Amino acid sequence: MTAREHIAGYESRLREYSNFAVRGVKKVCKECGPRPPTSPAELKAQEMMRRDLETCCDELRMEQFKTAPGAFMGWVRLDVVCGFLAAAAYNLGYAVVSLALLLFAVVMMVLEFLMYKQALDAFLPKKTSQNLIGVQKPAGEVKRRLILCGHADSAFEWRFTYLGHKWFNNTRLLTVVILVCVVSMLFGLGISAAAVAMGQGWVGLAGLGGRGGTMTLLGYVFAGLCVPFSLGWFFENKKLPVVGANDNLSGCFTAMAVAKLLGETNSRLENTELVILCSGSEELGLRGAKAFVKAHAESFKDVETVFVALDTMTDFDHMAIYIRDLTSTVAHDPAVSAMIRKAANTAGHDVPYEFVPVGASDAVAATQAGIRASAFAAMDPKPAHYYHTRLDTVDELQPKTVEACLDIFMELAHQFDETGLAPFEGSVVKKTKK
Repeated sequence: MTAREHIAGYESRLREYSNFAVRGVKKVCKECGPRPPTSPAELKAQEMMRRDLETCCDELRMEQFKTAPGAFMGWVRLDVVCGFLAAAAYNLGYAVVSLALLLFAVVMMVLEFLMYKQALDAFLPKKTSQNLIGVQKPAGEVKRRLILCGHADSAFEWRFTYLGHKWFNNTRLLTVVILVCVVSMLFGLGISAAAVAMGQGWVGLAGLGGRGGTMTLLGYVFAGLCVPFSLGWFFENKKLPVVGANDNLSGCFTAMAVAKLLGETNSRLENTELVILCSGSEELGLRGAKAFVKAHAESFKDVETVFVALDTMTDFDHMAIYIRDLTSTVAHDPAVSAMIRKAANTAGHDVPYEFVPVGASDAVAATQAGIRASAFAAMDPKPAHYYHTRLDTVDELQPKTVEACLDIFMELAHQFDETGLAPFEGSVVKKTKK
């Protein structure tokens, strides 16, 4: 049975609860403003969401966890410092030290950014964040569980994303800065490794004369590259947390609207427990979702469980199911992705499969913990002009998109409740060709 068949006056209810979602986003933005991870504003927003869920959830709780706010993006400035020290070490005749510093920088980048590992947390001060969890019991016996997740925190502004759109109306500046930093690091790695391989890794100032003109010249080039490489220091503006109306209050309130529509219209699912997760500290490398699955992954083995991340419900023409995540290195569950696409088709939308080009969604934490998961977003992946910038305000909200996404997830909930994942097992999902 589809949502349209199950709920009387479905179309009007859909409009009513999508309007609730839009109003909720606006209210949180007005009363809480930006919500950096672990901040009082993040908690205040989750408390407001909790009150909204009181009318439709049987259980509501806040689960606290400790995290280091400076850890996730801290690798960027750490790498800049390593780059300067490496250039100095090379030009002082200690290419071994230069190579070690640059390898350390690469490892930190891979662990923190490409793998979202908590590599630096142990060395930095901790603060408290929290996950808001709402549970809506089904009308009958619990045979399945559907977890819909949005994140309540907002990011600090990425300077070059904002300036690129402001100056050039595109993302080329961001791309150029990233490429310059990567090329500079690879250049330093290359010449340091070459010097070590030639037996010139520890010659000191006295031995520089025997290094050869070319290697010495390359050292000067390496030092010169530190100037553009230093742009990485300014990548994130720690003085400007963004409002985050779209990324990702829109995801939180769309998920919440599913629970409210079902609960407040006496239309609960028959055998599916609905869990609404408004995670904290997603912008710190999915810290909230990681804490959630660490606490609950084992208990979720009792019934068939599906986790779906809803991340930015804004750009109607860019609705997509993300089948590969974490900078395209993690593959989500094909059956879950296929079920979402079927739900979208039922709601009248042909939603493509895509890869996350850079970054990650909360679904990664679930997939890596062995929970069947996928991700859904409606945002221009270039990225959008408002992504991690001061432009992510309520002015960018698109009620049409919120309503379409709510429709899709209402149909998803009913599809999963009726059949589970069985009809979608063995599905083959591939990135949709443009």
